[in-house]
Amino acid sequence: MSRSTLAAPDANACPCGAGRPFDICCGPYLDGAAQAPTAEVLMRSRYSAFTRRDESYLLATWHASTRPMALHLAGGTASGDNPTKWIGLDVKRAASTGDNSAIVEFVARFKTGGRAQRMHEVSRFVREDGRWFYVTAETPTP
Repeated sequence: MSRSTLAAPDANACPCGAGRPFDICCGPYLDGAAQAPTAEVLMRSRYSAFTRRDESYLLATWHASTRPMALHLAGGTASGDNPTKWIGLDVKRAASTGDNSAIVEFVARFKTGGRAQRMHEVSRFVREDGRWFYVTAETPTP
């Protein structure tokens, strides 16, 4: 297919890649109108928050035991030059690891300084008082 025949991306599509409009996908979670029902949904909503540089949502959904004081996402870098541009999320697997814990393996694609990069992680989540939180992540071994 030639480049000229590709459809333009839907401006209303949720960045998480679930194929739904943002307003009915991750929007309610970022707005505080709803809580993510699963670790995978939380992972997707956190990715959407990264694309929007929504530091408050990211910190609120980060478990207190590992949460940093701040993320400094406004400019993307310390100097504000070459901000990170998130360009895609692929969830590889999501699995329960107990009644109140889960993992989500994903690949996130982004550009920084014009260079395309990938982040492949297995993130750990816990549920406390019915609410999911991101705890930590590790890079899977090849």
